Amino acid sequence: MRSSVFLALVVAFCASFVHAADRPNVLWITSEDNGQQLGCYGDQYATTPNLDGIAAKGTIYLNAWSNAPVCAPARTTIISGVYPPSTGSQHMRSSAPMPPFMKMYPQYLREAGYYCTNNSKEDYNLIKPDGVWDNSSRKGHWRNRQPGQPFFAIFNFTVTHESQVRKRPHTAVHDPAKVRVPAYHPDTPEVRQDWAQYYDKITEMDTQAGEVLKELEKDGLADDTIVFYYGDHGAGMPRSKRWPYDSGLRVPLIVSIPPKWKGLASPDYKVGGSSDRLVGFVDLAPTLLSLVGIEPPDYMQGHAFLGKYCQPGPKYAFGFRGRMDERYDMVRSVGDGRYVYLKHYMPHKIYGQYINYMFQTPTTQVWKDLYDAGKLEPPKTFFWETKPAEELYDLESDPDEVHNLVDSPEHREVLARMREAHKDWVFRIRDLGFLPEGEMHTRDPNVSPYEMGHDPAKYPLEKIFAAAQAASSLEDDDVPKVLKAFGDEDSAVRYWGAMGLLMREADGVNAGRKELNKALGDEAPYVRIAAAEALGRYGTDEEAAKALAVLMPLANVQESGAYLALAALGAIDYMDARAKSAEAAIEALPVQAKGMPDRVGSGYLKNLKDKILRDLRGE
Repeated sequence: MRSSVFLALVVAFCASFVHAADRPNVLWITSEDNGQQLGCYGDQYATTPNLDGIAAKGTIYLNAWSNAPVCAPARTTIISGVYPPSTGSQHMRSSAPMPPFMKMYPQYLREAGYYCTNNSKEDYNLIKPDGVWDNSSRKGHWRNRQPGQPFFAIFNFTVTHESQVRKRPHTAVHDPAKVRVPAYHPDTPEVRQDWAQYYDKITEMDTQAGEVLKELEKDGLADDTIVFYYGDHGAGMPRSKRWPYDSGLRVPLIVSIPPKWKGLASPDYKVGGSSDRLVGFVDLAPTLLSLVGIEPPDYMQGHAFLGKYCQPGPKYAFGFRGRMDERYDMVRSVGDGRYVYLKHYMPHKIYGQYINYMFQTPTTQVWKDLYDAGKLEPPKTFFWETKPAEELYDLESDPDEVHNLVDSPEHREVLARMREAHKDWVFRIRDLGFLPEGEMHTRDPNVSPYEMGHDPAKYPLEKIFAAAQAASSLEDDDVPKVLKAFGDEDSAVRYWGAMGLLMREADGVNAGRKELNKALGDEAPYVRIAAAEALGRYGTDEEAAKALAVLMPLANVQESGAYLALAALGAIDYMDARAKSAEAAIEALPVQAKGMPDRVGSGYLKNLKDKILRDLRGE
């Protein structure tokens, strides 16, 4: 009863604002690849006086998630106010059209008279329509607006990016000896240097943020401007970036509302204080619209946490992982502030799949070398091994998320409700991740993936979801369901049937050898790829040869397109030495083709092809 009364008061409080004739300016200061390693969040190792100053004038959000643990899908969440798995834009990097009724949030602001600038990174996985920004470039600045025009401005700093953390030479300012090494990382000089350099770069970013704040003061705008600061996802270190653990999703979020606009604050906003409300990047667009007096459109899936249209906070936050550069994966996560739940739909893939960009970081290299040499013990070994079907962590006792509680009797109720929250979210947003990437675009090429996904006739999510659950459970009891999936009329159900046997490795192939061999001739190419990988890895030598013959044409981007080529090359890579007979043919494979989709470039195909050839040659 008390909670119901409180929620009613919050709604009444938020609805009672009197919208002034003039409107606030809004400044977003953003940075890349850094979590809550700031002084204002209690990190004594950090040096961040300018961001701490924003916090002293405003509120820090303790439970802010980026929803995606990597930049492009995270930024896509922000610009749309919609979860990317709902629009088909969840993969890193990708390109999907928006449905015609959707807009990117600056379009709403510009229609309301705001001058909108972005300085300067975009990186959206949704195709950007015309008229989103007044200026999106390194020259973008509020100073270029018309006199008296309200502004919305973003200044994005890249100095904290993963690529800068690993740049050498670098003279450490923060003492590497004082670094706290997470439980999942090996304690080596390389790891300590990377973490110390990460903190050095955060200090540099803090200085850059301070320069923007000085400009705001110099222009006499500080009293009229609401200031946000946030990082675009967790730290740019391996197992933080790209992973929908709390370590990859939890970000700093600081909001400072000047006294003039205190009526736009919410009940949990306290000057110099903190809020434990669950906030996600999906909430940023509706919150921004709410602050300037625009009612967020119904299709937006977030909740405004400030302004005229603020809403009660959600009970759960959600995260996701799809393709990361050249490697496919599918993970979904749920958090409630204390517990983090992960559901792995491709548990047969190791956490640390080879991604060219990630392996340029010294920590990644030394970590893998130590694992290969047998010099690590759990939990430092986990990243290089296959995944369980599910994970559950208690952040209060295990902030590094290394003690999986899925099998804990004391946590059965927590596990059950997190599973249910995940399922509810999948159906609420119509999660498109259960379709292979290429098929998501071809099921109905005449409409956007979002529109296709919201049509049950075109996307029968209930039975596809059930097939994916049976496939990824890894339970023997679900094998009959997996085998039955091969007979379904829907290609995605058959795909999960083949995937379910692949995930069970040799036991799966032995249980469904007939079905897999028949599936090598399936009309749906993704079914053929999944069946070929299963037989190529765990079948007989004769079956492996047949599988390779199926995969090679699909790996030719000029014949099958980028999405299928990536999937087929990934399957060939996992055949290891069984692909040796095709070495010359693999070397001859093209990595470019006319009409390749935007942002899915030849670089990903080349990275995968080169890796396969190095392995086959023992390099």
